Amino acid sequence: MKVLGISAFYHDSAAALIDDGEIIAAAQEERFTRVKHDPRFPINAINYCMEEAFIDVEDLDAVVYYDNPLLTWDRIVKNSLGSELNQTEQFKLATEAILGTKVWLKDHVKKALGGFGKTGKLLVSEHHFSHAASAFYPSPFSSAAILTMDGVGEWATTTVGYGNDNEIHIQKQISYPHSLGLLYSAFTYYCGFKVNSGEYKLMGLAPYGQPIYYDLIMDHLVDVKSDGSYRLNMEYFGYHERDVMISEAFRSLFGEKERAPESQISIKQMNIAASIQKVTEEIVLKTCRTLRSESGEKNLVLSGGVALNCVANGKILQEGIFDQIWIQPASGDAGGALGAALHVYHNYLGQPRVINKDGSDQMKGGYLGPQYKNHEIEDFLKKNDLKYHVLDKPDRSKVIAKALSDGLVVGYMAGRMEFGPRSLGGRSILGDARSPKMQSQINLKIKYRESFRPFAPSVLEEKASEYFDLNTTSPYMLLVAPVQENRRLPFDLDVIQKVEMIDMIHLINEPRSDIPAVTHVDYSARVQTVNKNQNPHFHEVISAFEELTGCAVVVNTSFNVRGEPIVNTPEDAYRCFMRTEMDVLVIENYILYKHEQESVEEDKDWRIEYALD
Repeated sequence: MKVLGISAFYHDSAAALIDDGEIIAAAQEERFTRVKHDPRFPINAINYCMEEAFIDVEDLDAVVYYDNPLLTWDRIVKNSLGSELNQTEQFKLATEAILGTKVWLKDHVKKALGGFGKTGKLLVSEHHFSHAASAFYPSPFSSAAILTMDGVGEWATTTVGYGNDNEIHIQKQISYPHSLGLLYSAFTYYCGFKVNSGEYKLMGLAPYGQPIYYDLIMDHLVDVKSDGSYRLNMEYFGYHERDVMISEAFRSLFGEKERAPESQISIKQMNIAASIQKVTEEIVLKTCRTLRSESGEKNLVLSGGVALNCVANGKILQEGIFDQIWIQPASGDAGGALGAALHVYHNYLGQPRVINKDGSDQMKGGYLGPQYKNHEIEDFLKKNDLKYHVLDKPDRSKVIAKALSDGLVVGYMAGRMEFGPRSLGGRSILGDARSPKMQSQINLKIKYRESFRPFAPSVLEEKASEYFDLNTTSPYMLLVAPVQENRRLPFDLDVIQKVEMIDMIHLINEPRSDIPAVTHVDYSARVQTVNKNQNPHFHEVISAFEELTGCAVVVNTSFNVRGEPIVNTPEDAYRCFMRTEMDVLVIENYILYKHEQESVEEDKDWRIEYALD
């Protein structure tokens, strides 16, 4: 049985295809259109999934959408009727979004898939059930407790339940407007970052600060019960009545207006970030303790946007609340497409699950996107008269490792593209983790983003415990763990609180361990463990780097610049390479050096047809 899942019309639209329970393909629309967080109907992602599976429209048994627009409409109507403010403008905008687009899903699907409807069924899965399905069904557990948390889906913002075999049961939920995701987003906005994309910046900023506003938040903004349930004081927020995240009462409480985007970050923003991070972790941990007690399950699976808060995930692991945890790597709305398809396959169609005997999950390392063959890449290179060298397999990893050890920054594209927000060695920018200046160098000269933001370490799975205090694998870069104490160097973080203006570059370039480029200011790291079977080519590169340097860790950040999606095609990779200060580009078995290239012609037509076979 073949099921196509779709997410669209909010942000991070995507498509995923299931064939007899196997995840064949999944991709975000943004990777094809080059529009970050593209919310449009994912026609390109759908086409890719169908081509990857070698199937036609008539082969599909069902198409499923990850959200119920009529329930969302119910929320909008009741929210508007219950408001004391004039909701005319807000109601009009919401009406256009729901009644003008989402309820006509059938027409979108027919347009995209031609004759579909005669041979298959068009279905809808509720938003948080889709998240729950994306977390439980691909996990390595036959049974597990389930926690989903995000901004809002229809009415639900937090759900708890459990999964057993091919069934999922949602037992409790917290409903809009009370939302941990929107609480975190309100502080994202207040600190000058973009809602629905800047939350990870706030998380990265938190370790620089002290949680001195924790009591203020807990006393005024949110009432947290011992079981982890919570209610927000809506006096301080605006998202439920207006097109704004916070109210004047919020601004008055913290003593000033929100930070202007792109302006200098102050100690206050650092302390606010630390405070809301502490509140978030407390709610998550209390919820998990209650869920363990009430469900009796020893394993936990997570999804929803809050599950991308890898610091909170790391705290769940460190607390030992559950024996094992598994987090869906595409926990945001893109992953809803996958969850909806799995929900239909296992629940609606009643098909059994398959649990891998080796304890691995069903996500194939997250490598579910397009891959390009060497002859396609060479066609692109030759057509555009680019200077390149062919890497023979015995020398490939050694050449890349040597470039990294020489302090060069490498754009790396190999194998299938990752599904979800993290680059995992398929579309990555790599650097030397031993370099004290690598973090600020990549941030300012290549990523063109805030210098404070840390990079993740990719470490050989079998060597991870030598570098990080981590007693499990972390293939999807969704767990934060401390750097081992024997690798740390003295560092006075309290100096931040003692001065008015922070020289962020100086602070970041000060070594905190023997792998300083991936060690955050609190000695933490967002770890990716690299498995030899899941990603052999990336494992070989890190192994060669270790053989050359004695270090089994490299810097790994997403292959894109600020404001653009992660690269998909060889063309995308080359454009990014040439428009930054990246030194080396590797695309499968081909290597390009910046000093050998001619300048990019802005008006040149780089487009070339790729066969996704």
